[in-house]
Amino acid sequence: MESALDHHSARALLEWQVELGVTDAIVDTPVDRYALPDTAPKAKTSKAAQTPPPKTAKTDPVAVAKSAAASANSLDQLRAVMDGFEHCDLKRGARQLVFSDGTPGAPVMIVGEAPGREEDRAGKPFVGRAGQLLDRMLAAIDLDRTENVYITNVLPWRPPQNRDPKPEEIAMMTPFLERHIALAKPKALVAMGNISCQAILNKRGITRLRGNWDQALSLPVLPMLHPAYLLRQPHAKRQAWSDLLELRARLEGKT
Repeated sequence: MESALDHHSARALLEWQVELGVTDAIVDTPVDRYALPDTAPKAKTSKAAQTPPPKTAKTDPVAVAKSAAASANSLDQLRAVMDGFEHCDLKRGARQLVFSDGTPGAPVMIVGEAPGREEDRAGKPFVGRAGQLLDRMLAAIDLDRTENVYITNVLPWRPPQNRDPKPEEIAMMTPFLERHIALAKPKALVAMGNISCQAILNKRGITRLRGNWDQALSLPVLPMLHPAYLLRQPHAKRQAWSDLLELRARLEGKT
């Protein structure tokens, strides 16, 4: 079918439509543009882009802790490397690192579980009600943290809401604890509570373990009830007194 418009009229009409924003011409029969072949040029991808990136090895916090702990040759260095350890999430919610208290090189080293609220504020272990009870217990057998007792915890950072430490948290901090014990060089260890027994002896069940000497890290280890437990269960203080007498006898060479 021939158009009734001449060439010049048709071109003028087309230019007018272009100015109006027309981009596509409509033909006499409909066209399914979705069925048309894709003629757009495809972007070329390099061979390197087609190759997926290599998988990165997941960091092992325990391995990092072992390496960092082994690099410390003094208690001050150990404190510094622990403070720089970034793989324990407890650090992000705690006020500060709780490293130790007492006398380094003392014959007795007490290992608690984890800092509480008061310890987190003070930066020292056993300073709350449980710490005050511990001081009275030690004084009953002529021990004092200012003279002949050294104290630390399995975990140096307070768990939120004082919850129990998770197994993976204990595992990643145990290399630091073992190095801490090696540098402090005590003659006997006191593991206070289940968490301490798990980290040092790989055992749990403090009511069954307490009062019975064990061996770990080439040292005698005496499991004892945690002072916080004694505050909740005063009737257990009789057992704690028995354990204190056992500790004194060991120090005096009577056992």
